[in-house]
Amino acid sequence: MATIHVDGKSYEVNGSENLLQACLSLGIDIPYFCWHPSLGSVGSCRQCAVTQYANPEDTRGRLVMSCMTPAADNTYISIEDKEAKDFRASIVEFLMTNHPHDCPVCEEGGHCHLQDMTVMTQHDRRRYRFTKRTHYNQELGSFISHEMNRCIACYRCVRYYKDYAGGTDFGVYANASRVYFGRPESGTLESEFSGNLTEVCPTGVFTDKTHSERYNRKWDMQYAPSVCQGCSSGCNISPGERYGELRRVENRFNGDVNQYFLCDKGRFGTGYVNRADRPRQPQFRTGANVETVSVDTALDTVIANIQGKKVLGIGSPRASLESNFALRELVGQENFSTGMSQKEQNLVELAASIMQTEGVYNPTMREIESYDAVLILGEDLTQTAPRMALSVRQAAKNKAKEMAAERRTQDWLAEPLQRIAQDAKSPIYILAATQTRLADVAEGEVVASPNDIARLGFAVAAGVKGEAILGLDDDAKAFAQTIADTLKAAKKPLIISGTSLQDASIMEAAAQVAQNLGNAGLTLTVPEVNSMGLAIFGGQSLEQVFAQDYDAIVVVENDLYRRLPAAQVNAAFAKAKDVIVLDHSETETVKKASVVLSAASFAEGDGTVVSQEGRAQRFYQVYDPSYYKPELAIKESWRWLHALETGLAGKAISWTLLDDVIESVVKNVPALQAIQDVAPDAGFRVHGLKVAREPRRYSGRTSMRAPLSIHEPKQPVDVDSALTFSMEGYVGNQTPSPLVPFAWSAGWNSPQAWNKFQDNVGGHLKGGDSGIRLFDRLPKRPVRSYVAPSVVAVNAESFRLVPMHHIFASGEFTVKTPAMESRIPTAAFAVGEQDAARLNVQDGQKITVKAGETSVVLPVQVIEYLPTGYIGYPVGLAPTVSLAEPVSVAVGV
Repeated sequence: MATIHVDGKSYEVNGSENLLQACLSLGIDIPYFCWHPSLGSVGSCRQCAVTQYANPEDTRGRLVMSCMTPAADNTYISIEDKEAKDFRASIVEFLMTNHPHDCPVCEEGGHCHLQDMTVMTQHDRRRYRFTKRTHYNQELGSFISHEMNRCIACYRCVRYYKDYAGGTDFGVYANASRVYFGRPESGTLESEFSGNLTEVCPTGVFTDKTHSERYNRKWDMQYAPSVCQGCSSGCNISPGERYGELRRVENRFNGDVNQYFLCDKGRFGTGYVNRADRPRQPQFRTGANVETVSVDTALDTVIANIQGKKVLGIGSPRASLESNFALRELVGQENFSTGMSQKEQNLVELAASIMQTEGVYNPTMREIESYDAVLILGEDLTQTAPRMALSVRQAAKNKAKEMAAERRTQDWLAEPLQRIAQDAKSPIYILAATQTRLADVAEGEVVASPNDIARLGFAVAAGVKGEAILGLDDDAKAFAQTIADTLKAAKKPLIISGTSLQDASIMEAAAQVAQNLGNAGLTLTVPEVNSMGLAIFGGQSLEQVFAQDYDAIVVVENDLYRRLPAAQVNAAFAKAKDVIVLDHSETETVKKASVVLSAASFAEGDGTVVSQEGRAQRFYQVYDPSYYKPELAIKESWRWLHALETGLAGKAISWTLLDDVIESVVKNVPALQAIQDVAPDAGFRVHGLKVAREPRRYSGRTSMRAPLSIHEPKQPVDVDSALTFSMEGYVGNQTPSPLVPFAWSAGWNSPQAWNKFQDNVGGHLKGGDSGIRLFDRLPKRPVRSYVAPSVVAVNAESFRLVPMHHIFASGEFTVKTPAMESRIPTAAFAVGEQDAARLNVQDGQKITVKAGETSVVLPVQVIEYLPTGYIGYPVGLAPTVSLAEPVSVAVGV
């Protein structure tokens, strides 16, 4: 700790920080542009100038940049000194000489950091009257718009894109005084994290193109605290709604998880919520005929059809815990399925079991950044858990921080850090089925078959323990021993694995390495937003429940054709007299239903999900669809299911709000007792007020419903949470972290407003970050030993399939999002050059792969290397097949 003196007042601060960060953490405002908590300091904008004095007697002082000055003990500074204020005002004026006065038409207007800082420095007059410098703009793809004339050359964009996210197709180019930030030429930004430019940029140079299509100001959107549904990482988001449409998704800060950044899948992949072909009312279906019916008619019909019948309940890892629990209450535990195939369920249950093993520690996403040696077994993280890949990229910089510390250089000094390190990185080793996007920071990357990855993993585990490495050739043994020695020498080693290659031995190898090390962190990724929650919750696999006799099936938020081959699903549906489906999107399973109940998406309902970390988090309803169209009947799945259960039993509804369901879950599922602590209940208030979903300046509520009535009706009442569908509520930084719907504070309209909600700028939210880590509270299981798998021989006459994941194409709903269409590759089988020669096939030539009863015809994409005897199968772009058994290949069809 250190004591600093600011304008005559003394404060205790963290002495390892710079003065800007220390003052912002104290709630003292200093304007800035180039500095960012995650990017460090470069001192390029000069906007954060303060006057520093040598001692209390010094009256002259000198100007320093607070972002470049350590908060050393007994530092004396003045923010209000006239010279410092005049200097800051002159900097803003110079920055604004070429900046257009286009705030009324700029999409950044209203949440612009430049606006905030201009007001903060009291600059309100323009003296410059000459021709402005202008630039041509670039076409950057379907996500980002480019308006280079608004640039103030703060360098944040290029520092984020290249230095933080590892992008290679974006940079800064200069000719004399003309500095340009963009690509070498127009074209889609290649980074999977490009969308963060919209929040990193303090002006309107980079804006959200998906929002542009239906644009409105930030203060005219309604928000809710939510959780990204795109993968199992559990990133926090603030979805914004207007006129019953999701208009924009912004990052919601969580110091333990995503911090300031999202992947493009999470930011831009929610357009499916706005699709016109969604079930928004209950439906009776007979083949292609679809009849819309009332809620009462739908419920009465379903109750009559399943009364006294044996009903299977098919849950889902993309549905909330509450909805899965309600389904189990409806059908009984013996008839409840998690909605996963046996293979997938075995994998996620293994992951959950390993995470509960004595001595195993599962780090948070932020903690991943602090590890100084990383081994990734079997995961292409950028495709399967992209935000985690970004954290691993930061872990590679820990060698630079160590080298800087030896030279007494603070790690927030970005440029000196890079000069000291040059190309030195912390060791990262990757064993994957194809080359990954993290190859540029890896000390070693091996492309191998799933079986070989597992065997190499167990060899590393043996090397860590000092045992002989058996069953590998000399080169593989040497490589495994090198990894083992590196991990043993590290202060904080980390092992990452997961389910994406559908091979349990890979995760077991990861667990064995972590156990043998003793001081290692272990992270296992799982497929979907609530896969880990379902593994803890329990239930039968699809194959197990379909083996029973039954009369009807109730499917909740699950497309079974993505879980099992079509022939198996069709056979299961053929056994049932009634198929009732609850979902929020048109899927192949919905098309097979006799009755469809219109379920809420994450934007229209509340619920709890559990991330791969074991972090239980709650998402909240963003808006009420029936406010705009009273005929709509979109309800959370748990509400539909509870109505069916009580109707069948002839009793009154007992779950009238979310807290009732959570209470029932806690009473009946001991492993999930902690979910009651995830967020405050519906009775929570701040100064007697519910938390407002809408900013103070929200406008247009009367005109929204003008076609229905010229009078403004009462806003919808939210009984399920401490949030209100209104701007008449509490807006401020005393809101508990799970309930913060958007970032705003007086004088801070931009995303930089998060500093007002943090205990320390760039650190964690006041009162703790959102979510409860369940594995920290669950009983530990005894340590186990795992056995390396035997060698899988390659048969020259057959092939095996290996899953190939794509960040945009493999998700169930990203393919339904219009903005993603240009980013989704053409479905193709990946074949290595050796096998391409063996099969005598070239790029674009079609082949037929037969797996069991399913035949799939796709073109071939020849890649530099894939393990011999393996064909890459595009997950999400091709029909579901079994990957366990060898397949036959026919060429030239």
